Order: sequence, then structure tokens, then C-alpha cells
Amino acid sequence: MFRYFPTNYVWDLSVNLSIEMGARMGEIEEMCQPLTEAAKQPDAAGTTAFRETWSKMANKLCSMAEEDQAAGRLLSAGEKYKRASNYYLTGERLQAHGAPGRAEMYQLALQNFARGIDLGRENCERVEIPYEGAHISGLLVRAEGVDGPAPILVQLNGLDSTKEMKYLVGLPAALAKRGVSSLIIDQPGTGEALRLHNLTARYDSEHWASRVVDWLETRADVDAKRIGMEGVSLGGYYSPAQ
Repeated sequence: MFRYFPTNYVWDLSVNLSIEMGARMGEIEEMCQPLTEAAKQPDAAGTTAFRETWSKMANKLCSMAEEDQAAGRLLSAGEKYKRASNYYLTGERLQAHGAPGRAEMYQLALQNFARGIDLGRENCERVEIPYEGAHISGLLVRAEGVDGPAPILVQLNGLDSTKEMKYLVGLPAALAKRGVSSLIIDQPGTGEALRLHNLTARYDSEHWASRVVDWLETRADVDAKRIGMEGVSLGGYYSPAQ
């Protein structure tokens, strides 16, 4: 593991995940260098400093992306919006439940991720699966070079990750090039399900997973006999039960 904060494993884990999601090392240095002392502080003070520093970089990238967009440099703008989303997500993930500014930071992460995907013309579509009077949100990445129904891998978050984070790490794109579609979801207890709809985690994951499978079976682009599932961390607990 890349260790920027030798006394703070949780922060180092977050920094490493951000790098996996496409962070630039120069930006990592600019965000982390001012936090070396804050990393040794109690959680409340330290995570507030972390949020402010990473938000500052994300805001800077958004301003640069707006300049690119105005000049017609849409692909460049899209890349910057995606990195801004990465940094907003990384800062938001460390905050306590109900922490001031956390909800707003999450909304900025969603908005800038959507802008980045749209401007980059990426193979990624937001979908919503009806569930319990609300919905389970997901990102659908279609298999490339496949005529007709394709196998699909449903991908689950861990305890504190989100569908955008899993997309940015790159597995869906790698699978698409190999003829396999992906559906990355915010299952109950994670991402939008928890933050926007108060859908908390539950042990009987088949309750929500069955709705996801039912939805997939209605799609002409999905081979209903080849639906798989994988999950990271806590998501690995849910997957074998399906």
C-alpha cells in the first residue's frame, strides 16, 4: 500500500482507492501535503480538514472543466469532472453520519460523475430498478462486440463504497471489452439507497437481489441464463447467498 499517512491507515486506504479510481499523483500531493498534521488529530477534526482539502481540489477541477467545456474541449472537461467526482466521493466517504456538508458533497459527486460520463461519451448508462416504493440505482455498462443477449455481472459495493467508485476502478470497462456486460448497483445500505432513500442494509439480500434479477430478465440485451454476481468486502458476503 502507498503510505502517505503512516499513522492513519484509514486515510491511506482512501488515498489508495482514489488512485485506483484515476487520481493524478500531483493532485494527491497537493491535497495530502497540508494534511500531515491533521492525520494525527482526533477523527472529527481530522476528517473535517480532509473534506475541506479534497473539496478544494474538486472545486478547482470543476472550474477548469467548465473552461474546457466552454471552449469545446469536451473530452478534457469530462475527464476533469470525473476526477472531481472521485475526490468528492473520497472526502464524503470519511465523514460521520449527519456531518455538516456531507450530503451536499455527495450530491456534487453524483452530478460531476454524470457530467463526466456524458461529455466523455462513455459506455455507461444510469438505470433505476423499482424497489420498496423507491428504487435501486445502477450503472449499466454494455458488452462490446456482442450481437444479441450478453452475459452480465452484477457488482455490489462493500460497507462504504458506491457504484461510481466501482465504475471508476475500471472492472466494468475491462469486462465490456471481453463481451460481458456489467450492472453496478447501490444496494440497500450503500450509496444512493442509503443516502437518498434511507434503504438500510439487510441480511436477507435475496429480498432486493431478486428484484434486480427480475428487472434484468426483462431486457433483450441480457442473457438471463448467464447472470453472475460479485461483491467487494461486505458485498462478498451478499453474493454467495444469491
